[in-house]
Amino acid sequence: EVQLAESGGGLVQAGGFLRLSCAASGFTFDDYAVGWFRQAPGKEREGVSCISISDGRTYYSDFAKGRFTISSDNAKNTVYLQMNSLKPEDTAVYYCAADRGCHLYDDMDYWGKGTLVTVSL
Repeated sequence: EVQLAESGGGLVQAGGFLRLSCAASGFTFDDYAVGWFRQAPGKEREGVSCISISDGRTYYSDFAKGRFTISSDNAKNTVYLQMNSLKPEDTAVYYCAADRGCHLYDDMDYWGKGTLVTVSL
């Protein structure tokens, strides 16, 4: 059974940082890409970043460039999202997802249940 389990969300003040983790199991990690997506209240889900596990290539949405960093620990089947300089508009439920290809479209093969990030003023 494929499982993606996010952790690391919480409440942080604007300008602060958080590191999200996504622990994967049930599939061959190296054959997939893992992405982070987010959904703010009242808005559609949007792509944040993606990493190709096999070669480490990364992609970022414009709003994530320069503030967020995606990385993977292949020995632990875990992908991280380091989020710095957080803004109130980053408040959202953050999901990790896995797919054969690395992209930021909302049609990934597998999804986690999400972790809530709240950024206060």
